[in-house]
Amino acid sequence: MVAPGCVTSRLGSVFPFLLVLVDLQYEGAECGVNADVEKHLELGKKLLAAGQLADALSQFHAAVDGDPDNYIAYYRRATVFLAMGKSKAALPDLTKVIELKMDFTAARLQRGHLLLKQGKLDEAEDDFKKVLKSNPSENEEKEAQFQLVKSDEMQRLRSQALDAFESSDYTAAITFLDKILEVCVWDAELRELRAECFIKEGEPRKAISDLKAASKLKNDNTEAFYKISTLYYQLGDHELSLSEVRECLKLDQDHKRCFAHYKQVKKLNKLIESAEELIRDGRYTDAASKYESVMKTEPNVAEYTIRSKERICHCFSKDEKPVEAIRVCSEVLQTEPDNVNALKDRAEAYLIEEMYDEAIQDYETAQEHNENDQQIREGLEKAQRLLKQSQKRDYYKILGVKRNAKKQEIIKAYRKLALQWHPDNFQNEEEKKKAEKKFIDIAAAKEVLSDPEMRKKFDDGEDPLDAESQQGGGGNPFHRSWNSWQGFNPFSSGGPFRFKFHFN
Repeated sequence: MVAPGCVTSRLGSVFPFLLVLVDLQYEGAECGVNADVEKHLELGKKLLAAGQLADALSQFHAAVDGDPDNYIAYYRRATVFLAMGKSKAALPDLTKVIELKMDFTAARLQRGHLLLKQGKLDEAEDDFKKVLKSNPSENEEKEAQFQLVKSDEMQRLRSQALDAFESSDYTAAITFLDKILEVCVWDAELRELRAECFIKEGEPRKAISDLKAASKLKNDNTEAFYKISTLYYQLGDHELSLSEVRECLKLDQDHKRCFAHYKQVKKLNKLIESAEELIRDGRYTDAASKYESVMKTEPNVAEYTIRSKERICHCFSKDEKPVEAIRVCSEVLQTEPDNVNALKDRAEAYLIEEMYDEAIQDYETAQEHNENDQQIREGLEKAQRLLKQSQKRDYYKILGVKRNAKKQEIIKAYRKLALQWHPDNFQNEEEKKKAEKKFIDIAAAKEVLSDPEMRKKFDDGEDPLDAESQQGGGGNPFHRSWNSWQGFNPFSSGGPFRFKFHFN
């Protein structure tokens, strides 16, 4: 051991919590200090001053190995550990310093700081009291007295917090714990207690924050990982829940509650991943069925029911099943009126159903909550164009088909109507004129809706046969007299008219 007379100290503060680094001068030969150890200490001090913590730590490791009874080596290594934020590693070194040199007040004062941060109030008070009894410097005495007062205050607040918790006054308990944890920042038990209060108060995300800190502060804290996982599960975040419960099982693969929870989360996670894969593949009916299974697998957590309905609503909308989509989306919006995804999907379903005012209202509501969403902006513009268009000529209504009708349905409806309204089928002049106009509209509707490019323009709110909506004009080629349609065959596939169709 280095003799006490070999050391003089000069204290200088280098950390906000009054951590001090002792600048020790050595008379190596006189004190019998190993020259290599002294070299490591001096080099380590220079590296520490330069902020090269990892290199400084290596030098102090070598000094400790070279002289296991050199309290200065332990002290300086503790200093580096603290500078690196490794308080757990620093504490044993400070304890070793005190064992080797009982009157080293700087080390005892620093250990008291760490113990106070860990919430070990009795042990911290013991260190501060011993500092006062060991002939401290004026600054050390003032600091020890200040920390003793603070420790006493923490003892009082802890007692009040526990009483409030036992009385189920969780709001008061949280208030007391907030004040304690400003000082005892590394107290895992108090963080777990505050997390329990947050859970009781219905603030799970705040509880998760405290439990995550507790899982790092306490070794093998399986209970914290289990609680974090269950809280994420209740919030509907199955992926994070699965991740956290796996951390629990890494620490204890036989943990009964973690293993049971793991099986449930894994099953649910698999169903959701499978459903999302089906959506990406455009298999919306199968995806909706998967989400029905999700609701059956976890009927007790409302979040999974609402999220499943939100995705089923999306599937129906994309699968062009507007009635079903509107029904399920509306169920979601009863619970979550501001759910942007449900609003967008219901708006799309309303468009298919030609309920333009309702679609515009949903898009506008969605835009209030996400004004930068391009899909919402484009959908709103489309709905507004379609509303304006619906006030003019609507080719779908002319043929009596839905907006999602297939080409075969369009041709079939056209042929039926063309046969019904062919002017040759009417003898009365007034009726014939009405039929001519109707027939021209039917032919125009067939022309637009059977042509993919023209139909897309019309679906986007632009009438390809309306001169007003075409840049450069050009007029409507279908606004002609009946004579121009003589010889038209409604049963042909298009092209030149082949013969006149007569009805007796």
